[in-house]
Amino acid sequence: MTNEPRALPLAGVKVLDFSRVLAGPWCAMVLADFGAEVIKVEHPVRGDDTRDWGLRIGATETTYFNSVNRSKRSICVDLQTEAGQRVARELAAQADVLIHNFKFGGAEKLGLGYDALAELNPRLVHCAISGYDRSGAEAARPGYDLVVQGEAGLMALNGEAGQPPLKFGVAAVDLFTGMYSAQAILAALYERHATGRGRRIEMALFDCGLMITAYYGLDALLMGEDPPRYGNAHPSIVPYGVFDAADGPLVITVGNNMQFARFCEAIERPDLAADARYKTNLGRSENRADLLPELRRELARRSRATLLAALADAGIPCGEVLGLHEALRSERATSAGLVTRQPHPVAGGVDVLAPPYRFDGARLPVRGAPPVLGADTDAVLGGWLGMSADEVARLRADRVV
Repeated sequence: MTNEPRALPLAGVKVLDFSRVLAGPWCAMVLADFGAEVIKVEHPVRGDDTRDWGLRIGATETTYFNSVNRSKRSICVDLQTEAGQRVARELAAQADVLIHNFKFGGAEKLGLGYDALAELNPRLVHCAISGYDRSGAEAARPGYDLVVQGEAGLMALNGEAGQPPLKFGVAAVDLFTGMYSAQAILAALYERHATGRGRRIEMALFDCGLMITAYYGLDALLMGEDPPRYGNAHPSIVPYGVFDAADGPLVITVGNNMQFARFCEAIERPDLAADARYKTNLGRSENRADLLPELRRELARRSRATLLAALADAGIPCGEVLGLHEALRSERATSAGLVTRQPHPVAGGVDVLAPPYRFDGARLPVRGAPPVLGADTDAVLGGWLGMSADEVARLRADRVV
C-alpha cells in the first residue's frame, strides 16, 4: 500500500484549444480540470475575444476570460499565415484532442479539418463546435447563445406568466454545449484504447439547447402547445419555490404529502394539512390559487432565521436566497475550497473557482491561473515541437507567433 497521490485522470493527454468565447473554452477547461495539458492557441494581437469582456484583470485577462480558462497555457500563432498554419498542423500531429469553433469551412481552409489531420494523426479526437447542424441547411449560420435560447424555446419557459420571454442569467446553452462536448471527447478517448483511432465529433448549440428543455420539452410535445410558466414556482409540486419571510426571501421545497403535513405543523397551520383540498400534491397543485396566499401570509409573519430553523427541524428542504457575492464568500463555499486565490504576474493574485469534481475524497486542483496572452509560446513550441530558441525568435520576428 502507498499513500502517494494518484495522477489526475487525464494526465499525459494533450489538448489543443483553438476555440474562442465560451462553449469550446469551457469544454477544454473541463479536460484541464481532469489533468490534461491544454494549450490555448490564440491570435498574437487580439487573443480570445473574451480577453476584452467583463472586468479587467492585469493586462490581458478579464473576469469573463478567467471563468473558462483555468489550468491552461496560452500560445500565440497567426493562423492566417502559411507558417502559422504549418505550426498548428505540427502541434496537431502531437495532440490527442483538438477543439475548435471556427466558422463553417474555416478549419478546412486552415488545413485543420478532421480529414487532413486524421492523415497526420489517426489517434486525434477532433471536436468541432458550431451553432447549428454542420450537415444541415443552416450550417454556415453563426451560433450565439442568446439567439439559440430564443430559437430552442428556452426563453419561452423562463419567467412569470404574462411577462415577456426571459433569458437565463448565464449563457446556459454555451455552458451545456461545453459540458456535452467534454463528455463526447471523454467517450472517444475511452474508445481509442480499444481501436487506436480518434473520432470526428460535431456539436451544435441548437442541438444542446433543445436537449436542456428536458421535461418541459416533452410536456410541450404531449400538450401540443407551450406549457404554462410559473416563474420561481414548480409546475407540478406545491408548495415549491421562493417565498418571502418578514426579512428576506427563502426557498422552500415540499416534495411529498408527509413533508406537507410536517411543513404545516412547523408553521402552526395543521388545519391546512387536514383540508381535503390539500391532502395530496395533485390537490395542492389544482388548488394552488387558494393555498399559496394562505402560506405566504403565514411565512411573511416570521423571520427567515426562525423559519429556516423550524423547517430544518421538520426535515423540509429549505435555504436562504443569497446574493452572488454572499454565496461565493459563504462559509459553505469557503470550507469546500470552491474559491481559490492564484498568483498573477501583474495583479499579484486573482480569484479562480475550483473544479467541482472530487476524486478519492479530494477536490481536483487548480493547476494554474488563466494564462497571460502568449505566456507559454516559447515553452510549448520548444517542448512539443523541439524548436530551438532561434527558430522561435525567427517566427516571432516574422509575426507568426
